[in-house]
Amino acid sequence: MPDGNRIKHHADLVDRMAGTLGVDLEEAVLRGRTDMDEVTDAVLACTGCSCPEACDVWLSEHREGADNPPGYCRNADLFSLLQGRQTS
Repeated sequence: MPDGNRIKHHADLVDRMAGTLGVDLEEAVLRGRTDMDEVTDAVLACTGCSCPEACDVWLSEHREGADNPPGYCRNADLFSLLQGRQTS
C-alpha cells in the first residue's frame, strides 16, 4: 500500500488531470456519473504509474486544457467516460 504522501500526490495528479480535461470530479460524483469508490480506484491506479514526473510535466504544459490525457494515463477510460465520450 502506498504511503500517505504518495497517495496525496497521486490524488492531486488525478484531480489536476480531470480539471485539465474539463472534468469536475466532485460534480460527477454529485450527479451520480461516478462514485467515490471509482475516484478512489482512479487514485490507486495512478499510484501504480511509472511516469508521475512526466505527468507533472504534461500537466504543466497543458494548463489551458486538453482533449485527451497522455497515452500512458491509467485512467484514460474513466476520463473519457466522464467527458461523455465512448472508449473503444
